[in-house]
Amino acid sequence: MFVLLLILTAVLFGFGFLHPIWWVAAAVLVYGVTRHGRDRGGGQSRSGSSDLGDYRDYKEHRDRRDRWDRRYSRQNRARWTREDRRDGEHRR
Repeated sequence: MFVLLLILTAVLFGFGFLHPIWWVAAAVLVYGVTRHGRDRGGGQSRSGSSDLGDYRDYKEHRDRRDRWDRRYSRQNRARWTREDRRDGEHRR
């Protein structure tokens, strides 16, 4: 796909010697490809949508949540056990 866009840009640039409006079209094509063509370096699936960037976001979120859970479950386990025991005593 990228090769086809390069060829199209070269052709439009070549036509620019006949009429300068083609240079504008080539510039717009190059701008569009560089601005919107690649979504954060993510890979593209057959449907054309970028799923790799979404998976990276999900994985980072999951890793942060796991680190948070490990950190605070270890740190507060004894306090939670004491509070649970106190709650059990108050209910009886």
